[in-house]
Amino acid sequence: MIRADRNKPVMVQNKFESNEGQCLEYLTFPKLSQLEGIRHLFTTRLGGVSKGIYSSMNLSFTRGDEEEAVLENYRRISRLLGTDAEHVVCSDQTHTVNIRYVTKEDAGKGVVRPRDYQDIDGLITDVEELCLATFYADCVPLYFVDPVKRVIGLAHSGWRGTVERMGEHMVKAMVERFGCRPGDIIAAIGPSICRDCYEISEEVAVRFKEGFWADKEVLSSGKAPGKYQLDLWRANEEVLLGTGILPEHLDVTDVCTCCNSDYLFSHRASHGQRGNLGAFLMLGKS
Repeated sequence: MIRADRNKPVMVQNKFESNEGQCLEYLTFPKLSQLEGIRHLFTTRLGGVSKGIYSSMNLSFTRGDEEEAVLENYRRISRLLGTDAEHVVCSDQTHTVNIRYVTKEDAGKGVVRPRDYQDIDGLITDVEELCLATFYADCVPLYFVDPVKRVIGLAHSGWRGTVERMGEHMVKAMVERFGCRPGDIIAAIGPSICRDCYEISEEVAVRFKEGFWADKEVLSSGKAPGKYQLDLWRANEEVLLGTGILPEHLDVTDVCTCCNSDYLFSHRASHGQRGNLGAFLMLGKS
């Protein structure tokens, strides 16, 4: 796996081999793994049953893959997390900053039951044994855990979500609904497209230039006139630290989806011919 040029590796590669001989590979964050009762992972392409461009751990029902193959992929991830597909709750991502409070009534929605909500890019809950799930192929997954209030959150943040401060919206939602303190929250910024791979237009760059970005490393000159390179990791890091999350409570990925398109789905690298990766986060029983 190709890693970004950082001082030390962040994401941890894991392998799980079932009694049936199935081998599933996934990524985890050190800070989240140290938290008692918290289960989490970020999927790779390896360990599922999907074929062709979806090979093999595709978690999207809407990109043309066989439904039964996707269901089996969810079953495998669920077993790994110590739950089942009936307890997974999925987002409905449309590049918004809308957030849903997930309850027991939402169990299974998006996998074994239809969703009765739309335009939801963030999920938060304090309900034990519900597994939150969001989906990716270059955009940024954001993980949030308050071990004091026992609250978790998971959010999808592409460039639109990032410029609209999705991470800040998530922290505010946790503070307002549950009384969380930002200084208690442990967070992580997951695998996405890196700055070197993410060329953007002048139109997108203007949104960031006119925004709040104090960090000059967020945008850099592109390889052609009128083009720029956007660092989504750095941008989301600035957002999260600006909410009061402590630097020592934040893990930032070192893995690019586009650089590792044989290992992780990448929309840009595959020109849209791909499946979806999944971010999963679960609050276990106290």
